[in-house]
Amino acid sequence: MLDSNSLYVKDENGEEVKMTILFTFDAPEGAQYVVFQKAGSEDGEIYASRYNDEGELIPIGSDEEWDMVEEVINTFIEDEENAED
Repeated sequence: MLDSNSLYVKDENGEEVKMTILFTFDAPEGAQYVVFQKAGSEDGEIYASRYNDEGELIPIGSDEEWDMVEEVINTFIEDEENAED
């Protein structure tokens, strides 16, 4: 489920975990992606998933798709670091 700046995912125990949305983006082929991390997390671990118009998360299915998403995430991180300088 997506709201303005957070989403909730179920962990391996079936518990809902609040995640903070870092950003969303649309891929050229029309797929929508959300990049997020655990709310309040300091470990820097970042997650990504596709989502549909209803806000349902869809797993990223291929290595090519992951490569594209990682490239976008790396650009985001570089832009954030440059903005801090």
